Amino acid sequence: MTFSGLWAIILGGSSGFGFATVEKLASHGMNIAVLYREPSIRERPLLEQYAKLAAEHGITILPVNANALTTEAREAFIQKFTAQDGAGKHQVKLLLHSIARGNLKPLTGDDALTVEDIQFTTYAMSNSLLDWTRDILKAELFHPDARIIGLTSEGSHKYWDGYAAVSLAKASLESLATYMAVEFAPFGIKTNIVQAGITATTSLKMIPGSEKLIEIGNKRNPLGRITQPEDVAKVIYLLCTDDAFWVNGALIHVDGGEHCR
Repeated sequence: MTFSGLWAIILGGSSGFGFATVEKLASHGMNIAVLYREPSIRERPLLEQYAKLAAEHGITILPVNANALTTEAREAFIQKFTAQDGAGKHQVKLLLHSIARGNLKPLTGDDALTVEDIQFTTYAMSNSLLDWTRDILKAELFHPDARIIGLTSEGSHKYWDGYAAVSLAKASLESLATYMAVEFAPFGIKTNIVQAGITATTSLKMIPGSEKLIEIGNKRNPLGRITQPEDVAKVIYLLCTDDAFWVNGALIHVDGGEHCR
């Protein structure tokens, strides 16, 4: 098992890219601490899926239903993680930021974005990664050859209806990752960003006009289909391997060539 004894911390792992990554890394022996924000009615089947994956692959999955955007939740998580059997210092191989929380509003009109909307979205989908990284590093949990991965989208570079706040957040995340790649490198941490193609996740379907985005994505993609969460999870897995040691500060397109058109 490639990652036996190591851990991933996944912020936002109840669906989409985050859950697909849980499945992929579990199949390669990595223990996973997964944070998510779900009501009890949706959490019950999710916990069953986690338990099934853990039993099938002989690994530990530590599920935490908490607001990953608060200082209190981070501190409580780190305390819980360090008390977990089999978890300890220098065992976190991956920190994946897959939080999808933000405001989908236009810039003008009666329901226009406020400064508070933009600040919240930017913190949720960008700056919170820095706080998590600092706290995990302070607790000496990162492996000597650790990976940090954030997720962005083409909407950070071009116009999508209602996507302004998220676009600002994703552009901020890409810039933040560049600085993290340099300033956290002395600790053995490699920071990269994955830009997935159009993917029919729950988060995408909340965007106004998402049906059109999916239709255009299918036609535009050279490989004839839109991206699946599993496509992205496979690349996240590859970035965690020893062979990806020298990949740092990169923005990696995982879209079947969609961005070429």
